[in-house]
Amino acid sequence: MTSPRLRRWPAAALLLCGAALAPAWAAVARLDDSASPRAQVRSDFSNAQRMDGNMVVLPLGRIEYRLATAPHVGRRARIFYVIPSMVAGLRSPAGMQVQWRGNGAFASGSGRPGDRVQVWNGVVQAPWMNETFELTLRVDPRELRMPSGSALSFESFFEIETLP
Repeated sequence: MTSPRLRRWPAAALLLCGAALAPAWAAVARLDDSASPRAQVRSDFSNAQRMDGNMVVLPLGRIEYRLATAPHVGRRARIFYVIPSMVAGLRSPAGMQVQWRGNGAFASGSGRPGDRVQVWNGVVQAPWMNETFELTLRVDPRELRMPSGSALSFESFFEIETLP
């Protein structure tokens, strides 16, 4: 018969090994962008431009973001642009690509619904970060299931990952 002390040894050893091998994980939080003039992106296809066969290009213009970074001042961090995985009227993430051009400290890039794309890396210096993206959508109309006359809309957001 095994003593109670020996039965606890494997569990305790596993716990200690797991703690020793676990990386120092970063803390992830959604950034408050409620001070932004317009977070919702919306297009009724009135400014659509055809290109490359079946793809439709929708220039959305400049979107200003004002991100509350006060809790993270002085910390090393990465900021990600997050495109929501569900976009009303879109059948598949492959049917839409969001492209942006940063007009400040944030990197330009692109992504599809469900993507989380890094746009900034460094030490947070101020309680607010302001950025403007020039947004363009590339949409495959075959992947849309929207009522006639309705608009394609979604609200991307930002996450911050503070590093140890």
